[in-house]
Amino acid sequence: MTTVLIADDQPLQRMGVRMLLEGTPGVTPVGEAAHGAEAVRMAAELRPDVVLMDIRMPGMDGIEATRRIVAAGGRTRILIVTTFDLDEYAYEGLHAGASGFLLKDARPEELVAGIHAVATGDAVVSPRLTRRLLDAYTHRVLAPTGTPPADDPRLRTLTEREREVLVAIGKGWTNTEIAERLVLTESTVKKHVGRVLAKIGARDRIQAVITAYDTGLVRAKP
Repeated sequence: MTTVLIADDQPLQRMGVRMLLEGTPGVTPVGEAAHGAEAVRMAAELRPDVVLMDIRMPGMDGIEATRRIVAAGGRTRILIVTTFDLDEYAYEGLHAGASGFLLKDARPEELVAGIHAVATGDAVVSPRLTRRLLDAYTHRVLAPTGTPPADDPRLRTLTEREREVLVAIGKGWTNTEIAERLVLTESTVKKHVGRVLAKIGARDRIQAVITAYDTGLVRAKP
């Protein structure tokens, strides 16, 4: 059973999501939060598998709430629900530790699928869409570190092939595309991706994309 905390300052939005989840086998809503501070407190108390997090809430916003929940080190994963194309804070949400994004007008089946995906450690946002997001916002958010990619401690344990795979993930390639371009089987690519995530300490594929940008392996488009 996947447990879900709903964090949104709109009562009707929370009610609609709760009703959807209550009627969905395998998913149980365990609480509702109207602002970020309440979401942080309830996440610590209830330890849900997933928090559906709105970004724009009064007081502590969803980004700071995400950062604090992730920093607590529990199993809870964050799925941000946002007006994606208009929200310039989307990248900050990813950098704070969110495992994915959904639009507020997502279809019910998309929301449920997204919850299940995040709960099992997968990414909700497709790699290609993730790259477009990062290309749009990394130049505003990332500060240059001055550290060459080869010297970044997160990359030191990667083999040459694993580094190639991380670059491919950062470029938004799917496993099928990586397999085709690096002349590997998809099963081999999956193993490489798993090892890359473990070595760089990434919670999921989206966090691996961020690492690729942070370390300079992949650059945002001008």
